[in-house]
Amino acid sequence: MPIRADASASVPASVSAPAPAVASRCSSVGASPVREILALTARPEVISFAGGLPAPELFDSAGMRAAYDRVLAEDPRRVLQYSVTEGDPALRTAVAARLAAGGLPTGPEELLVTAGSQQALTLIATALLEPGDAVLVENPTYLAALQCFGFAGARVVPVPTDDHGIDPDALAEAVARERPKLLYLVPTFQNPTGRTLPSGRRRAVADIAQRHGLWIAEDDPYGELRFGGAPEPWISCYDAAADRTALLGSFSKIMAPGLRLGWLRAPAPLLRACVIAKQAADLHCSTVDQAAAARYLTDNDLDAHLARLRSAYRARRDALLGGLPGALPPGSTWNRPDGGMFVWARLPEGHDATALLRRAVAHDVAYVPGTPFFADSPDPRALRMSFTTHTPPEIGEGLTRLAASWQR
Repeated sequence: MPIRADASASVPASVSAPAPAVASRCSSVGASPVREILALTARPEVISFAGGLPAPELFDSAGMRAAYDRVLAEDPRRVLQYSVTEGDPALRTAVAARLAAGGLPTGPEELLVTAGSQQALTLIATALLEPGDAVLVENPTYLAALQCFGFAGARVVPVPTDDHGIDPDALAEAVARERPKLLYLVPTFQNPTGRTLPSGRRRAVADIAQRHGLWIAEDDPYGELRFGGAPEPWISCYDAAADRTALLGSFSKIMAPGLRLGWLRAPAPLLRACVIAKQAADLHCSTVDQAAAARYLTDNDLDAHLARLRSAYRARRDALLGGLPGALPPGSTWNRPDGGMFVWARLPEGHDATALLRRAVAHDVAYVPGTPFFADSPDPRALRMSFTTHTPPEIGEGLTRLAASWQR
């Protein structure tokens, strides 16, 4: 009878075999350059136009604390326990009511509460995309969406844009050529450009999706931060897109990002798939945070809070726009968004926003170069500036420093 060798005996006890490598998708998708810039500019003396952050001094901390106190006092056993994946019923009811008031009839059963709209996008990618599937995006687009689709193994295809957002003719051509499964858009006060897609183009997008058969992910984290112009209807409102559009929203920009609460509205088949994907990811969002958010919406006037935000952000946008002529090199251009958090600027020919960032940081001021936001053919002269986290006097000082940084 043959004697079997003990395989472990051939390896000396002092030798440690290397652990298996991380998945290839973790090495193929890079870290967020914006997050890295934020770490670089974390010094308190830096005036940063880089982060897309809400102003912390405008958080209704007293109202939020009262909401937490009340739910913990009234129903601690429920709010400290596990809960359903779909989300707190009271919170979904409140979101549904706000959507209906905005012109999109919605029932609580059509909603899934998520860990910010970022998780909603991840769930959509998990539910819809196979490796190699084509996803169309605006060029430029939200940077974390590029990361999300990269992790899903999707083939990201950029669609040209202009000052009014995605070009419907270019979109129709890309859909016919690439046969994508998904189109991702931020139609209102887009990140990074601040642009808003007009209603005619929204209808064209809906018609293209209906005609060619694709899903739309309509990301709307900034829509309630409007301080100029008339509201545009959600793409989800158009009959042509009603059965194929997922609408993503967030409490991060209108209440507090630390809640990590958002929501997803989607047709039943996609919503069910996303619920299952969320069960696998984290079971459900924090019970107590959802309960506190629902209580806050019941006990407080969110519209009054939004009015305060809009007033402050309008003044900050105006301070940034008023100072840009003296802060950027002659020949630079920029837009004037009607809301949101961002201004998109473009330096003159021969300038590189990434190369010049080092000089800006040396003058204790920062912005985000536009290059990382492009899925293809980046514009080295582009840059994104956020106006929300500094007061008008601080913005003025930051622009003075920025002007000094351009000078050799």
